[in-house]
Amino acid sequence: MSYPPYPSYPPMPGAVTPLIAYPQPIPPPPGHAVLAVSVNRGPYIVPAPTTCRFKIDRQTVPIPGEGTWYVAVPAGPHDIRYTDFMGIPVMTTGLVAHPGALHALSFRFGGWRNRVHDGHGTDVTKFGMWSNYSVTLVTLVVFGLLCCGGTGLLASLSTSP
Repeated sequence: MSYPPYPSYPPMPGAVTPLIAYPQPIPPPPGHAVLAVSVNRGPYIVPAPTTCRFKIDRQTVPIPGEGTWYVAVPAGPHDIRYTDFMGIPVMTTGLVAHPGALHALSFRFGGWRNRVHDGHGTDVTKFGMWSNYSVTLVTLVVFGLLCCGGTGLLASLSTSP
């Protein structure tokens, strides 16, 4: 039995549905703006966009992976963030969308820090969590100091007269 192929991207209808990511530029609906979201893979074995969730005003927008995606948003202020699979913010920023305008945001998952940049290259990150690699490195150093330091302290106490 064969099944029809499942489209990997949402179909491009005549009227754009807000809060759906499209892989190609879209015209803004009346009273809306278009958000061009660029997402990189990050230095991770599993690409960051596939494990994180993109949210606009706490509403999840399905972005299937790295690349540039276009999302129609209502005009006005918006809270934009990437969260991990548990809902903890990884990167957050704010944006005031103007009707009919195209707003570019680049979410960069990095080796040390995660940052958000606008279309001019300006850092517009409100909150950027350290990357998983830097968190792991700090945790291992702290654990090593506690473990080795605690062992050394106990050894010196046991040899004291």
